[in-house]
Amino acid sequence: MNWLARLEVDAETARTEGMSDNYAWHKRLWEGCFPNEPDAGRDFLTRIDQLEGAFRIWILAKRNPKRPHWCPHDGFALNEIAASFLTHRYYAFDLLANPVKTLVQRGPNGETLLRPNGKRKHGKRVPLVKHDELRAWLIRKGKVRCRDKNTGLDVPGGFRIVEDKTLEISPMIEHHFRKKGQSGYHGGVQFRGTLEVTEQEKFIETYQSGIGSAKSFGFGLLLLSPIKM
Repeated sequence: MNWLARLEVDAETARTEGMSDNYAWHKRLWEGCFPNEPDAGRDFLTRIDQLEGAFRIWILAKRNPKRPHWCPHDGFALNEIAASFLTHRYYAFDLLANPVKTLVQRGPNGETLLRPNGKRKHGKRVPLVKHDELRAWLIRKGKVRCRDKNTGLDVPGGFRIVEDKTLEISPMIEHHFRKKGQSGYHGGVQFRGTLEVTEQEKFIETYQSGIGSAKSFGFGLLLLSPIKM
């Protein structure tokens, strides 16, 4: 079972409640929407859209999100997602993601550094900013969403981008945050287009798990609308 909640909160309330960046939003949403469950792991996705004088927040969860006390009654909407919603072939989608690439560590002579197990040493992650790199990143995610942590095998995304339809890619925007006294940022990119489901079971997993990194910071949630083609 999946639930999709939409919250609309004015900017003054957000300031008063200390929701100053995506990480602060994440903490307050966890506390407010899933109270009395301190030991539960994060099993939900969020998206925070800044509007004029307000914020619109989306939450996709397997648990029923509650309305936080700081969200007005008329600013909270909750829908249980029917199983049939995820059985369509084509969807219009809207995705706010954190596309990155991991740099390979190299030695003084440019050689690739290896770990004791023979695998390459990875350096820091850097955001993708070029349009062609961002497009290629999203297409790859349809083929391979991630690697299985236990087996190391590729996990299919279960979808493909319909390339004869328009794919809108917004410029990367820096989303700054503070966590445990340290500052940082994520590069947020909005994708809007049309996708075709190629493996239904894997696509459902992608929908529930999200796409890309920084999911605790409001990235990776797919907003979908079934369409016919």
